[in-house]
Formats: sequence, C-alpha cells, structure tokens
Amino acid sequence: MAFGLGVALNALFVLVEAGYGFLSGSMALVADAGHNLSDVLGLLIAWGADSLSARPASERFTYGYKSSSILAALINSALLTLTIGAIGAETIRRFFNPEPVAGQTMMIVAAIGIAINVFTAMLFLKGSRHDINLRGAFIHMVGDAAVSAAVVVAGLLILWTGQVWIDTLTGLIIVAVIGWSTWGLAREAVKMGLLGVPARIDMGTVRALLMQQPGVIAVHDLHVWPMSTKETALTAHLIMPQGSPGDGFLHALADDLEHRFGIGHATLQVETADGPCHAAAMHGHTH
Repeated sequence: MAFGLGVALNALFVLVEAGYGFLSGSMALVADAGHNLSDVLGLLIAWGADSLSARPASERFTYGYKSSSILAALINSALLTLTIGAIGAETIRRFFNPEPVAGQTMMIVAAIGIAINVFTAMLFLKGSRHDINLRGAFIHMVGDAAVSAAVVVAGLLILWTGQVWIDTLTGLIIVAVIGWSTWGLAREAVKMGLLGVPARIDMGTVRALLMQQPGVIAVHDLHVWPMSTKETALTAHLIMPQGSPGDGFLHALADDLEHRFGIGHATLQVETADGPCHAAAMHGHTH
C-alpha cells in the first residue's frame, strides 16, 4: 500500500514538475524533478525487493530471496549517483549560460512537492527504523521535501532580487544534498552486501551475553551477518564441558538474542571441552 501510493503520487508530480521546470526555465525545478524520478525508480525497486523477499525458501534458495532487499539498496544508490552526475553537469552549464527564471512558478510547484514528499515519507517512517530498504525510501522522500523547501526559498529570493543565478546555486545545493544522503546509503548497502555486522549490533556485547550463560566457558566461530535489510543471522559454537543443558536452554538463548539484538535466526552449537562438536544443536527462528 505504502509503495503503490508513493510511486503513483511521485510519478505524477515528476511529470508536473519537469514540465513547469522547462517552461519556467528553472534549473532548480528540473534538478528536483530528476531527483524525484530517481526516487520513483528507487521506490519501484524497493517495492519489488520487498515483495520478492517475502517469497518462501526453496531447495536452491534456502534463505528465500531475502537478500534481494540488499541488492535493491545497492541499485538505489547507483541510480542516485547517476542522477547526481546528470543534474550536476546541466546545472554547471546553466551557471555559465544563465537564462530567465519564473520565480513564482518555482514557488508554487515546489510547495506542492513539499506536501507530496512529506506525506509519502510518513508512509515509510515506521518501517525505516529497522529496514535499510525502507530507510532508503524514507531518506529519498525527506530529502525531496527539504529540496522542495529550498526551491521555494530560491523562488522567493528571485522574485525579490531578480538575480537568476540563485536558481543555479540552488540546483548545486540540491546536488550536494543528494550526494551526501547517497553516500551514507551506499556505504551501508555495500557493507551489508559484504555480509558485514549490522551497525546496530556490537559483537563484544553479543559475545559477552553468550559467555554469561551458565556452563559456557568459551565461544568460538561466532558470526553475525545480515540476511536481508531487516533480518539478521548468527552462528556460534559454545564450549560447555558438561554438555548441552537441553533444548530449553538453546531456545531461551535464541529468544534473548532476538529481543536484545534483533537477531532472529540463531544457530547455536554446543561442544564439550575435550571432544568434537556436540550432537545437540538447534536452529532458532523468530518471525
């Protein structure tokens, strides 16, 4: 619902903003329309990944298609980078070849953009706290609202001063804002693509929790990685000289990992101090 409504509203606004941008000669509006177009494509990709990640696992894809959301975040970052390059080049060209700009048209169109972008951002607010894929969509929308606000201010200044270079400067500021948000999203998406530990999880704290369990004298082969933009997995070997206390212990520990760190897929294997891996192992899933 959120993705469908967001795509429809923003696609319609892209057509309106781009049209009025060219008619009014405003590079700031054209730049914002280009940014909004990349957001529409990004929302479509994120929507597709969100739907794909819900598909069940198979014999070939034993984790299902959950990691498709990570690929979507990477593609979103690439699209934004291309958008920055194209808009930046045109804005610089316009800086050396200024053209008349209709400030009032800029203000009206950008004000409509603020309303649409804020509304769309609110659709993704809740999910953005725990899902980088939805966070990317939320950042796009918030960034668009801020950019549209800057265009309103630029239009007001042009009406007041008559200086058309303000429009070009606003376009460059928009490019810088997009670049900053894109860098953060790309960096986190690449880290997840390389199976890095999610930023919200401290490995030292996780290891300490495992070591605090009764009967555990050591922990090794501890690994934590993202299965998707909102699901995390863990594997660990627990050295317990007295052997496994039973399934109750393992299930309780898996639940603790889920509640404290958001690790919903924990594989815990018990070993005795002087022997090979203990036969008692469990794979805990919390959905």
